[in-house]
Amino acid sequence: MSTIGIPAGEQTAPEDRISIPQRLAYGLGALVNNLLGAAIGVMAIVLNLGLGMNPAVVGLLMALPRLTDALTDPIMGFVSDQSKTRWGRRRPFIFVGAIAAGLVFALLWQLPEGHSQTFYFWFFLCGSILFYLAYTVFATPWVALGYEMTPDYNERTRLMGTANFMGQIAWVLAPWFYWLMENKRFFDDSVSGARGLAIAVGVFAALVGIVPAIVCRERLGKAEAGQESIVSKDRMEAVMRQVKAFLKGFLITIRFRPFLKLCAATFLVFNGFMLVSAFSSYVIIFYVYSGDQSAGSRLMGWNGTVSAIATFMVIPLITWISTRTGKRTAFFIAIGISIFGYALKYFCYSQTTPMLLLVSTPFIAFGLGGLFTLMGSMIADVCDFDELETGRRREGMFGSIFWWVVKLGMALALALSGVLLNATGFDVELGGDQAERTLFLMRFFDVAIPIVASAVAIWLVASYTITEDKARAIRSQLEARRGKI
Repeated sequence: MSTIGIPAGEQTAPEDRISIPQRLAYGLGALVNNLLGAAIGVMAIVLNLGLGMNPAVVGLLMALPRLTDALTDPIMGFVSDQSKTRWGRRRPFIFVGAIAAGLVFALLWQLPEGHSQTFYFWFFLCGSILFYLAYTVFATPWVALGYEMTPDYNERTRLMGTANFMGQIAWVLAPWFYWLMENKRFFDDSVSGARGLAIAVGVFAALVGIVPAIVCRERLGKAEAGQESIVSKDRMEAVMRQVKAFLKGFLITIRFRPFLKLCAATFLVFNGFMLVSAFSSYVIIFYVYSGDQSAGSRLMGWNGTVSAIATFMVIPLITWISTRTGKRTAFFIAIGISIFGYALKYFCYSQTTPMLLLVSTPFIAFGLGGLFTLMGSMIADVCDFDELETGRRREGMFGSIFWWVVKLGMALALALSGVLLNATGFDVELGGDQAERTLFLMRFFDVAIPIVASAVAIWLVASYTITEDKARAIRSQLEARRGKI
């Protein structure tokens, strides 16, 4: 019998509920995760406008380190799945990774002035690779931890809603970073501003990022006694077994059709947004304000703040809709509204009324606000389905490959964004005197690309088959097989 329409509190057994302290602690992990990702994206504009690097080179510089995730994310997921320590499978890595990521991020932006573009390229590339290695050690086990904290269909959505809600605080702060770096009351220039801001972000990430490791508990930490430990007396034989197990698990994961549909949909929605995310900043500065970076940075800040506030409201709304209509229908609603917002945005870029842009922002917020609230919960359901078919719990592998796909797409999007910006004819030397064709193409790409990508994502999710009834049936079969955990 379907449970759709039953009040959410009556659907979740008391033992399946996640306590408020653990829910908030997990949410702080989302805040750190988002803040590090948002900060490096927003601050990258300094490489172009502050140090004069070519936009295409900056895009390549943002993309290349993320390609390392193609290897490190799945390996970290596998290691986390297989590890057995007195503190659990996930928590030790989260603790160490948070501290390391914060430290490396702070050092990454200590860019010396007066050097060539080649020097900055290699300095930032090497530092970024180290940062993303540390970030992977934190983020991959943190994601996997969320998938396993509850077996309940709707409680998973509530947990991801809480995490996404708290993670949005990063998007309230990050849009103001460029304004802060550019503000002469605080820093001499944007480059020195990046140095100071990076230290603040890094310290915050290290201190707050360890909270999930301290407060959260692992429901499945001792559940898989049959799995072989990553440690063995015969080290070489153990390594070979682990390599084979890794490759087998990786291949099973990437062939799992429900999971692939979620990955593809997320790739399209998120990276359709990321591909043109820099365009909004350039359109605001060079079209709306004719090259006035100070005025443009303020509107960028307000736009980001309104987006984050709107997302705060979207997340509980989509969570509520999901518990009553199912996750797939909630996805259609959220992404459909965001498509309308993108279309509206084109007409809201106004040189006479700049603040008109904020009208479209709340509608666009439904896209990413709904996406990451629902996708984490849906992948947790996929992990159950996978266990039913394979007999293994592999949250780390699923989480790492999911985010690997996102990051791989992000790398491609960032690399192409610089090329796309050059294709519009943009020339930083022209300031506010950009050609009309350039300004039109920037606005056109800014709305057309995410609209098309989001529409294809809706088409893909339409054939996703794990409904609420099926998810609950899978859970019942698993508990009949292995008992409750």
